[in-house]
Amino acid sequence: MSDDVWKRQEVASPCVKICLVHPQEKICTGCYRTLDEIAQWSQMSPEAREKVIAELPSRAPRLRKRRGGRQARMSR
Repeated sequence: MSDDVWKRQEVASPCVKICLVHPQEKICTGCYRTLDEIAQWSQMSPEAREKVIAELPSRAPRLRKRRGGRQARMSR
């Protein structure tokens, strides 16, 4: 028996199983998708999925804003 039946030619989900929505940006901190994109993923066309995947790298820097951390506390 072959496993070819179970393999699909589709754009895989970018989910990395770190699901936490950023409170200001409203995107997942693991995969960088919006809640709407996550909810609609299974119904999206391959073209729509590819478009989302292409946009994800540009979203990552929006979540990497530091609030100061230890160095900010030490400078007070």
